[in-house]
Amino acid sequence: MKHFHISTDIYFSDGALERLTQITSKKAYIVTDPFMVKGGGIRAITKPLHQGGTDYELFTEVIPDPPLEKVAAGVKGFQASGCDTIIGVGGGSAMDLSKSIRRMAEELNPGVHIPLICIPTTSGTGSEVTSFAVISDTEHQVKIPLVSEDMTPDEAILDAVLVRSVPAGITADTGMDVLTHAIEAYVSTEHNDFSGALAEKAVEIVGQYLYRSYSDNEDAHARKKMHIAATLAGIAFNASSLGLNHGMAHAVGAHFHVPHGRANAMLLPLVIEYNAGVSNVTKNRQLHDPVVERYCTIANVLGLSSVNDVMTIHSLCNYIRYLNEAMGIPLHLSQMLTITKEQYEAELDAMAEAALDDSCTATNPRVPLKPEVIELFRKLW
Repeated sequence: MKHFHISTDIYFSDGALERLTQITSKKAYIVTDPFMVKGGGIRAITKPLHQGGTDYELFTEVIPDPPLEKVAAGVKGFQASGCDTIIGVGGGSAMDLSKSIRRMAEELNPGVHIPLICIPTTSGTGSEVTSFAVISDTEHQVKIPLVSEDMTPDEAILDAVLVRSVPAGITADTGMDVLTHAIEAYVSTEHNDFSGALAEKAVEIVGQYLYRSYSDNEDAHARKKMHIAATLAGIAFNASSLGLNHGMAHAVGAHFHVPHGRANAMLLPLVIEYNAGVSNVTKNRQLHDPVVERYCTIANVLGLSSVNDVMTIHSLCNYIRYLNEAMGIPLHLSQMLTITKEQYEAELDAMAEAALDDSCTATNPRVPLKPEVIELFRKLW
């Protein structure tokens, strides 16, 4: 028996931030990055809080790939603040940190539920509706995926006004993160009809609106649609989990600090080819795995169907590579890292081990072997 459940209330569309005037919190602990404060963007959050009579305190120690010590600092600050609600504002790092702070604070106060509201300022991670968070162990160069139902935010507020000024490069990276979430959720061994429907819709929106959003941040309609797509994909993978693509991206990010969405984008065509068993010499009659049919459905949603399954999957992978190049995302790590090939290859064994141990990899449609993962990392170079 399978179970599909959404525990997060979602407020969306124009004026969604007005929801903050209605919350019953006396004092909110806002977890965000220092740029939101310096650039004045935080006023979009504090103004409606003030209008609703809610006091607040800022915790601005959010950094990319938040390390364990930032979680500890955030919990300490929350405990001393007298706040009764946590609001995570920002990209995936801010929301993952706020979720981790809430989880640890509740463990320190058994029986106390701390309301958590997440407000994304990028259209990518879907963290505002998931039970996942990723924290870094900098000493051991690993990313730690945390998965627990009590990590899930109580509310998500999606207001596209927060993403209209996001730079094109970040729009590209986070948008490709959405596509990766949707595709991995769709082919996951834990996929179901509900997660599949949400994933398909997210793919459809990405195909129509990602490049528009990247090309023109004044295209408010495209930005709004991508903001919704990120959450749809988040709900999908929260129900079905992800796959090897994310396991490998976490390893690349931990070792070389490649932005998460960018790592996913670069790996996506390689992992699709691997999972489908497609290469330059593959013939259509050799493909029998059900995952091939699911990848072909994704291609059809994007308008990429071809004469047979092999060519359809090649079309899907070529489309992803074309979209990456069109948005300035390199195809290979050698185009962006300032290290030698030998230095990169020295890390392959450790990265492959980390990818295989990653909880996301457990639901990959093809069970990967270590030499295969190492070879995929080599292709990524």
